[in-house]
Amino acid sequence: MLLESAPMDASALLAPLNPRQREAVTLPAGHALVLAGAGSGKTRVLVHRLAWLLQSGEASPFGIMAVTFTNKAAAEMRERTERMLATPVRGMWIGTFHGLAHRFLRTHWQDAGLPEGFQILDSEDQLRTVRRVIRGLELDEARWPPKQAQWFINGCKDEGRRPADLGTPEGDPWQGGMARIYGVYEETCQRGGMVDFAELLLRAYETLRDNAGLLEHFRRRFGHILVDEFQDTNAIQYAWLRLLAGDGGRLFMVGDDDQSIYGWRGARIENIQRYPEDFSDVRVIRLEQNYRSSANILDAANTLIAHNQGRLGKNLWTEGRRGEPVHLYAAFNDIDEARFVVGRIAKWVEDGGRRDDCAILYRVSAQSRIMEEALLQQGMPYRVYGGLRFYERAEIKDALAYLRLVANRDDDTAFERVVNTPVRGIGARTVDTLREAARGGGVSLWRAAARLVADGALGARAQGAVRGFLELVEGMAGRYLEMPLAEQVDNVVRDARLREHYDKEPGEKAQSRKENLDELVTAAREFHQAPGDGNEAEMGELDAFLAHAALESGEGQAEVGQDSVSLMTLHGAKGLEFPVVFMCGLEEGLFPHQNALDEAGGPEEERRLCYVGITRARERLFLSYAESRRLHGQELHQQPSRFLRELPREVLEEVRLGGTVSRPVAASAFAAADGEYRLGQHVRHPKFGEGVVINCDGEGAHARVQVNFDREGAKWLVAAYARLQAT
Repeated sequence: MLLESAPMDASALLAPLNPRQREAVTLPAGHALVLAGAGSGKTRVLVHRLAWLLQSGEASPFGIMAVTFTNKAAAEMRERTERMLATPVRGMWIGTFHGLAHRFLRTHWQDAGLPEGFQILDSEDQLRTVRRVIRGLELDEARWPPKQAQWFINGCKDEGRRPADLGTPEGDPWQGGMARIYGVYEETCQRGGMVDFAELLLRAYETLRDNAGLLEHFRRRFGHILVDEFQDTNAIQYAWLRLLAGDGGRLFMVGDDDQSIYGWRGARIENIQRYPEDFSDVRVIRLEQNYRSSANILDAANTLIAHNQGRLGKNLWTEGRRGEPVHLYAAFNDIDEARFVVGRIAKWVEDGGRRDDCAILYRVSAQSRIMEEALLQQGMPYRVYGGLRFYERAEIKDALAYLRLVANRDDDTAFERVVNTPVRGIGARTVDTLREAARGGGVSLWRAAARLVADGALGARAQGAVRGFLELVEGMAGRYLEMPLAEQVDNVVRDARLREHYDKEPGEKAQSRKENLDELVTAAREFHQAPGDGNEAEMGELDAFLAHAALESGEGQAEVGQDSVSLMTLHGAKGLEFPVVFMCGLEEGLFPHQNALDEAGGPEEERRLCYVGITRARERLFLSYAESRRLHGQELHQQPSRFLRELPREVLEEVRLGGTVSRPVAASAFAAADGEYRLGQHVRHPKFGEGVVINCDGEGAHARVQVNFDREGAKWLVAAYARLQAT
């Protein structure tokens, strides 16, 4: 059924579009791939394409399916289309892959082999079910972690593989065991009428594939299929689209191969690259006019991404201003980097800007800790976008809870948090028994547990598990309390096996949690206890550090709507934009991340991630790296990221503390806290060896000197701490 009235003519619908957008919106029926560069009006094209199909009579609302990756995007697409046409568009299927698959299965539950009232398992429900399966198979959870099994099952479903497709892997008992868990889990779900999120799409795909009549019905109905963020589709999503389109459907795919950054969670860049090969006569439209960033920022992005191979190709441009150069800061260390970033934000605000104009982007979430501390020291409100502040993260709170128990065994809150973390067989029933004993005896949970163990009052399994936990914490206290703080923290994290515990989570999440635990060790190493005023008892170093962590956590994030700085990972920044962007930690091994460097296609995905970060900036972009950084609890001397070498020199401008210069300062000498250095002076460093002074920056205690070392190349050093000797 076509729309009965046309409240606006086509010229009004097309008027807001540039020529390439207009070409994409008005393409004749057929397959199309719209390569929409960052800031090029992707959402506008999708919405106007929908409106064009309806307004022109090419399709009715019942003949269109539009697929997005978030419910918010789907709602926005429907709302904007209805507003543009001034009429409801009932009957159109707009939603996420999972949402549309769910809608299909609710209608065709019998064809799908499901009960009419099938239940959807969320992630937590699915994990509990997997855990019951593992226990039912009498497998050791330490060897077959439920979270890893959950990740394995979902990964198989995203690839379209059932247990029968896995075969019997010879010589790989782990794979064989996981396949067995997957099989029993499937039987459990089918018996209970349960469907997890990954199952929704796989079951919908299989139902259509195996029912020719049903497939033909939906192919006739949905003559037009529009897909947003096509570069982020996984194997089963693309297979579902290909199946549904058949020979007669028209696919209108919108995406950007240069922004494909989710390979670690199953997205396949190959889908967008293969699409023109899998379907005949695919029209490719490139949206290259950018409405977001200045020309210098776009030049940096274009030159960087050109280093990737196999691109479908496009070059962003703007009719707007050339703008400021891209600012590059070489920090002495990560503390210097954080001070620089916060100082530039303060200057932006002083000049009339807002804090919420500014975003700090980093590759790994552990980098937020030092930025947060610098912001707190300046009393500058901030929010961690899409995540928690450092001291509020689960893995950090777990480690701190162990440390609190080491310092004070009667800390009931800490006891309850980690008594079964990692899992050691102390269930809710045992914890209830401990609580009752503590209440009855008027003692702490620790003392109650020790009494029950001594009396043999617990069941055999619980008795051994609780005793093991008590001995673990007592051993930590006995061995580590006299050690330096950082060694205490590192050893407690190690003995509690928290890194191994979080290593069981899938993909980047596990890596992020382990890096956060390493950063906690770094925080302990950098911690300096504030001197007392002489009127209070001196607090021990561990107690002082725990108090510091509690106070940092208690500061709380800025209120929603408050003028505050945004902090986020580069992955979390996709789809956002800010007037001022700081990209921090551009160092080899950090960005690009070392894990990615060891994987096929990893370096190119990291480069795409850098491209995404650059194109978040509208007016000003600051890139920074540190010549030394505390990572994994130790100080490392870093090399600048390869991405910095791939940027065009003509758009870069190095930032100095005393101002911005494009060449070495002209002065022949400058005074530092520990003496005077001259340009061209030969010096020796105890670690880096001999070199020549080639630049200088700042004065007094903040003076820095750049030395070109024979072995290590050029490095910036804080003069007061450089320990340089004239030769």
